Amino acid sequence: MSKPIKKKTYGLLAEYDSARAVYHACEQVRDAGYKVWDSHTPFAVHNLDKAMGLGPSVLPWIVFAMGMTGASLAMLLQYWTSAIDYPIIIAGKPYFSWQAFVPVTFELGVLFSAFGAVFGMLGLNRLPMWYHSLFNSERFLRHTDDKFFIAIEARDPKYDPQKTRELLERTGAAHIEEVED
Repeated sequence: MSKPIKKKTYGLLAEYDSARAVYHACEQVRDAGYKVWDSHTPFAVHNLDKAMGLGPSVLPWIVFAMGMTGASLAMLLQYWTSAIDYPIIIAGKPYFSWQAFVPVTFELGVLFSAFGAVFGMLGLNRLPMWYHSLFNSERFLRHTDDKFFIAIEARDPKYDPQKTRELLERTGAAHIEEVED
């Protein structure tokens, strides 16, 4: 006789009817001390990141570092090719005439910055994500249409099924369900 497979709980999913309701619920969840949770909305909600207690993004630093890397590599490549590898005096100019190198340096700085922005955003958002436990919820399908959600994961240190459900009920959730992994 085989044992029944016990499903692992992903967490609790709370549904809200408006942006205002999910905003205030995020403040309450943040104030309760939860760390492993997220909100899902059909459109950007102004200052929701502050209501969730999120810090500033590291993405601008990634973009800056990549831009400086691209500009430095462009200048280094041009210096090496014109002054070291194949030095030719053209119109009496010095081997390293930096003024002529500015356009290529600028363009490679912009190119590397763009790559840093795109791939940094994908990496920080853990994309592409082909599967997520919230996709098991039928109600969650409306998060791209007209509903707002907060998901508190079971791996959060403060997670307790009963206490977390009570907190979400106090926030005014229209519906709360337990999501299986």
